[in-house]
Amino acid sequence: MIYLSEGHTQVERENEIERIEIELFLEGIYQVYGYDFRNYAYSSIKRRIWYRAQIENVKTISEFQSKVLYQPELMRQLLRDFSINVTEMFRDPSFFKTFRNEVVPVLRELPFIRIWHAGCSSGEEVYSMAILLYEEGLYEKTKIYATDMDEEILDKAKAGKVSLERMQLYTRNYQQAGGRKEFSEYYNVEDQHVVLHSFLKKNIVFAHHNLVTDHSFNEFHMILCRNVLIYFNQTLTNRVYDLFYNSLTKEGYLGLGAKESLNMYHSVELYEEVNSSEKIYKKVKVK
Repeated sequence: MIYLSEGHTQVERENEIERIEIELFLEGIYQVYGYDFRNYAYSSIKRRIWYRAQIENVKTISEFQSKVLYQPELMRQLLRDFSINVTEMFRDPSFFKTFRNEVVPVLRELPFIRIWHAGCSSGEEVYSMAILLYEEGLYEKTKIYATDMDEEILDKAKAGKVSLERMQLYTRNYQQAGGRKEFSEYYNVEDQHVVLHSFLKKNIVFAHHNLVTDHSFNEFHMILCRNVLIYFNQTLTNRVYDLFYNSLTKEGYLGLGAKESLNMYHSVELYEEVNSSEKIYKKVKVK
């Protein structure tokens, strides 16, 4: 709880009032719409709230809260602002190359493979994994579960379309990730987009899942959640790490983003580091 001290400067008081307003704003969203952003990193969520508030031409968070709680369409716009949809095919190529070299040999020995892409955004990294597994001869025995909290971005992911202007970057990423074919073999060009071949979708299940409020729904041999947790505070990050731990098979793998780490996880001893630079971990202990 925050108490406004008489000794604070005007700027400090305004900052404290703003924090109170944001906490009440997020609590109101949770109570009315069921979306829980209360444990997102404060600086990030504040920036995104003000971005939409300024578009709506309101002067205070309290004024903005009144509009959001009574206008579901505005809440949908805000949800898109809160969603982190920065991705690309074979993003961080060295991660995919390391996965190919160090994890695939282990997966090859399994009778079937279940992979979860948590926070999949528009699906580029999901299709990248499908391509990699196809080239390794593992795709037929793999089921990839791709989830996100944003229904609209999931629809985009299901379509399997990407911008034509990004294909030069994606081709370079693919090659650096150890791709074994011509990247153009995996798509057709249609106007200003490319459409990925339908066979890449057949073993992918796109589904709504909110890391903040939802629970484990299967047991996986690999979980990828890259560049999502950097937007959560430590309490929420630990909750999500618990979710991932409970969703992994014994000796299952966890892949994180370049700026993420298990070092602050309260049960970090349950994992061993497979590759420190690429943030790949292996579950080695059962609670």
